[in-house]
Amino acid sequence: MGNHADERRKYLGEKYDITVTGDNLVSSRSGEVLVLAVKPQQVSEVFADLSGQLKSSQLVLSIMAGITIKTLHNGLKHNRIVRVMPNTPAQIGEGMSVWTATPEVTKKQRGWASSILQSVGKELYVEDEKYLDMATALMGSGPAYFFLFVEALTEAGVKIGFNREVAQKLVLQTMLGSGRLIEKSGKSPAELRQMVASKGGTTEAALLEFKKGKFAGLVALAVKAAYDRARQLGGEPK
Repeated sequence: MGNHADERRKYLGEKYDITVTGDNLVSSRSGEVLVLAVKPQQVSEVFADLSGQLKSSQLVLSIMAGITIKTLHNGLKHNRIVRVMPNTPAQIGEGMSVWTATPEVTKKQRGWASSILQSVGKELYVEDEKYLDMATALMGSGPAYFFLFVEALTEAGVKIGFNREVAQKLVLQTMLGSGRLIEKSGKSPAELRQMVASKGGTTEAALLEFKKGKFAGLVALAVKAAYDRARQLGGEPK
């Protein structure tokens, strides 16, 4: 049985006509931007290979969850660092990325970072790294919140009589259409909600149950838990 990483590199090299290597040092010697996209638990291996080996002019762009700029700086012995919090819809070009940069990163390099992130969705630059932990809780983990709601709403549809395939189709398009409506209508989510929820109607009855169950408070607790965990993983005090 062959090495999966070797097989994957070979596939990527052939598909995109790019040079591939399993050697961190070799891969870092050329190019103006080095993207760190390994799992956080593998970062010590990267540091061992690259510490003090990068050109001072190279830009390091890290999408590793929980690995702070301070950790990257100390581990790589390098100053020009961009740290990014992306989310999984980037896989289909619909991602949201929040990023920040060290003072040593030039205006031109910030432009590179912005362009790279725009290729997989939308991006937002923030001045302070503390916002990345907030972003982690809100939009990094955020897709899972929507997936959970789609699961729950689909299950509710099954319970009232739809077959699962039909229920999921209805729920999915409702979620997608609602998002686009918020984006394009120029109205706030609250305004749109009020437009749907006529007095004494079906939507009002449903929303009353959400209110009884303290839905908004539950969402706030969930996001706070994710935020606290993000700070803990990044080595921040509670």
